[in-house]
Amino acid sequence: MCSVAGVLSAALALAAAPDLAKISGFSPRTAAQEIIAENSFRESVSTPEIIQFHRYLTAEPHPAGSARNNELAQWVAEQWRQQGLEDVTVHQYDVLGSSPRKISLEMVKPTEYHALLLEGPDDVDPDTRNPKVDGAYLGYSASGEVTAPVVYAHSGNPEDYEYLRLHGMDVRGKIVLVRYSNPYSYRGFKALTAERLGAAAILIYSDPAEDGYRKGAVYPNGPWGPETHIQRGAITYDFLQPGDPLTPGYPSVPGAKRILAEQAISLPKIIGVPLSWHDAEPLLRKMDGPVAPDSWQGGLPFKYHVGGKRVVAHLKVDMDTRIQPYYVTEARIRGSEAPDEWVILGNHRDAWVFGGVDPSSGTAAMLEMTRSLGQLLARGVRPKRTLVICSWDGEEYALTGSTEWGEQYADELKQKAVAYLNVDEATSGKDFEGDAVGSLAPLLVEVSRALPAPSGKTLYDEWKISRKAELNLTQAVPDAELANTRIGSGSDHTVFLNFLGIPTVGLTFTGPYGVYHSMYDDFFWMNQFGDPGYRYHTLMAQLWGVLALRLANAEILPYDFDSYGENIRQFVVDLNLANHLSGHIDLAALQQHISEFQVAGRELNSAVAQAIASGRLDAAAAARVNEQLMQVERNWCNPQGIPGRPWFKHSLYAARYTYAHLELPGLTEAAEAGDWKVAAEQAKILEDELIKNTALLQQARGLLEHPAGAP
Repeated sequence: MCSVAGVLSAALALAAAPDLAKISGFSPRTAAQEIIAENSFRESVSTPEIIQFHRYLTAEPHPAGSARNNELAQWVAEQWRQQGLEDVTVHQYDVLGSSPRKISLEMVKPTEYHALLLEGPDDVDPDTRNPKVDGAYLGYSASGEVTAPVVYAHSGNPEDYEYLRLHGMDVRGKIVLVRYSNPYSYRGFKALTAERLGAAAILIYSDPAEDGYRKGAVYPNGPWGPETHIQRGAITYDFLQPGDPLTPGYPSVPGAKRILAEQAISLPKIIGVPLSWHDAEPLLRKMDGPVAPDSWQGGLPFKYHVGGKRVVAHLKVDMDTRIQPYYVTEARIRGSEAPDEWVILGNHRDAWVFGGVDPSSGTAAMLEMTRSLGQLLARGVRPKRTLVICSWDGEEYALTGSTEWGEQYADELKQKAVAYLNVDEATSGKDFEGDAVGSLAPLLVEVSRALPAPSGKTLYDEWKISRKAELNLTQAVPDAELANTRIGSGSDHTVFLNFLGIPTVGLTFTGPYGVYHSMYDDFFWMNQFGDPGYRYHTLMAQLWGVLALRLANAEILPYDFDSYGENIRQFVVDLNLANHLSGHIDLAALQQHISEFQVAGRELNSAVAQAIASGRLDAAAAARVNEQLMQVERNWCNPQGIPGRPWFKHSLYAARYTYAHLELPGLTEAAEAGDWKVAAEQAKILEDELIKNTALLQQARGLLEHPAGAP
């Protein structure tokens, strides 16, 4: 790190107190400089500035492709220029858009009911009267018209339809009514399941048992969803292929070749609409057929039936699908010593309506983080590595902007990326949740110890409490289990981890949040319920920036492959318990290679600590070691991808079709299908990757112990 003379002199004083300057990847001297820079950065973070950013971002609806969201791309760029950031660029990607022209739903039998498909305004919140708010729609729904009986299919998961089949109910040609989230599954998986079973259409509604009055007080008196709240969203099959559906695996830059929509595996062929419980209730109340099982009953004050004959509905969906520009805004702070090593930070900008939580809380925190980093830069404090900051577009539709950018710069990213730090929703409450690949989980825990939280405790102390409650434990959570190392999909980290093999971290604060993707997720809701005073927005800006600075300034990149090895070992243990893997394929070699990788990681940790503590770390050796360590995550990627989903390359991480985490995806999906030949092939791929990475770690350790061999 370059720093002014005053910072250097203060750093020397701190270096004399080594207990204050022990951070991973830093010698006592450079750690002291780092702590001073971090403190200066944190003190620059201004809560009033965050509130102003948040108010501007949430002033108007700004879904992807809208004029307002495109204006915000330029506005973010201008903020970054004013903050002193460098290389500010707005990238254009021409993608398949999806927005509503006209949508209607009516019950035609046994009585008539015309669905509102709108959210009701409230006088306490003037934003809810904004005429630019769209009604109910699902991104990438097919267009069409159908009149058919309605069947209640619970959460719309395969087991729900199996129950209906066993009880004589055929959903072919019918409209299925399903609910968010019991248990949770991504709405796109609900759509694909219904499509595969021959349903004519899908209606997805918010039941008060999940996010409404059965949970507590509703908006405007509490954080839960009111009667007319609608959870918009996309139903893209991005668990098969994220990004622009018409440019699979390559960037949708202007002029790019496009496939036909009929060829796009991520585009639904079923029509669908989301509903409030206000609009779902008349359908559910009139349904005939058997009483639904107890586990299917919801929060409305009557018995739910499965229907199938008595209730008939007419649904018409007319979607506007055309090629339109999405914009990714990028800025950098160029590194002083290793400019071709990149720490990437990102948040998406597009929202279904105002996006008070999702994503504007994250964008506001990001803008204040960059403002404070800009102030450091103005004072002569420049990071050693380059910081690349991105405002993504179209995340809500298909993780679009980040995927297109990642595909466009794939070769460069594979060479230069140190890590990707993602914040989607900065805060809907005060409970911290941190996701990280196994190599970065210890760093996240370490950084949490250094940050004061609004309660007066450290973030680490608050995290220990909330994580214990999340895991429903009676004892304290070990540090090794604080970070969630089982990472699914559903946000912009996907292209970095699953396609490119770049280690990722995800940061959020959570709380009661019943207005997801609705009009009521706005500035009023955030100030009343999500984060009054914006204290956790402030903490997020500080956490995000400090984590970036640690990675940007470390002498040796603070990956922990001993920790990663333990994660991989546990992944195999859990898979074996669930699918009796060892009864079908020999796991001895795989388990041995995991042990060897973990030992190599432990020995490397020791060599790094000794080299740094000695104060004689050879710069050339350190550069070569860092280059090798950055390659480890890439080596988990198989160029052929996982069977059936070749876009997803990572052998350790993917996501289920529900977006839920899926470890060892190729091996797991083969085992769950009983395809033991493919399972053995996938185990061998993982063994080869472990062998390659173990050798890399051993070479890196050798460079540290014998630096004369470094180029």
